[in-house]
Amino acid sequence: MQGNLPPEAQEKIEELQDLQETAEQVARQKQQAESSLTEAQTALDELDDIDEDTTMYREVGDLFVQTDYDEAADSLDEKVSSLEIRVETLEKQEERVQTQFEELQGELQEMLGGGPGGGGPMGGAGGA
Repeated sequence: MQGNLPPEAQEKIEELQDLQETAEQVARQKQQAESSLTEAQTALDELDDIDEDTTMYREVGDLFVQTDYDEAADSLDEKVSSLEIRVETLEKQEERVQTQFEELQGELQEMLGGGPGGGGPMGGAGGA
């Protein structure tokens, strides 16, 4: 069907496909960041239940290196803060990509004579 479309419409379809791939990548990155954030927050919560004199270790590559309570707490606090910012940034990026996708989809529908909301060859589903 794409062979019968005007070149501008084919370009829009390719842009939509690219945006869909970008959205999937952002969603995967966000999921990984959220998982890491949950893990770091859990570790920080567990740290509250540990006596400050307890011998602790942190992972450095393939090694475990002894660390003290304050250093571990500071490191986890910093990691949580960094991951919260990362998740927030990815959420904003996700929203931008979604907005771009919807605008491009609307342009394509208008270009194909379907107008917003469907009725055109794409059936309102994006055709991807």
